[in-house]
Amino acid sequence: MLVSVFLALFLPCAGMSAVFVVYLCLLWYATIQQNEEADQFRLPVKPVPNQGLSASELEKLPKVSVKELVMGSECAVCLDEIEDGQPARLLPGCNHGFHLQCADTWLSKHSVCPICRAKLDSQFFSDSDQNPC
Repeated sequence: MLVSVFLALFLPCAGMSAVFVVYLCLLWYATIQQNEEADQFRLPVKPVPNQGLSASELEKLPKVSVKELVMGSECAVCLDEIEDGQPARLLPGCNHGFHLQCADTWLSKHSVCPICRAKLDSQFFSDSDQNPC
């Protein structure tokens, strides 16, 4: 009688454990198959160099006062207000303004606006050379 009670408790547990192991194996196999199929359709990713602006290019960008800023007086790099008397840098194209030091630090590593990610093209630097005003 003890053996029959043992078998009555053990066999259902063993059967459920076996079903669970088979289920896990099927999930693992399906995941591997899905990843292999997805790899076939992926395009190779070409790394984009993260090169910033040179010191001469930074000097060609407009320096303004806080009163001349178009889009507000908060610097998105340091998240602080640009106070009166502090020099600011205005990015051409998008007209976003930043503290001069914050903008120069960011732009020396990245050639895009920190807010809208607009790329600062070479046309911004060549126009200032050609325009005598």
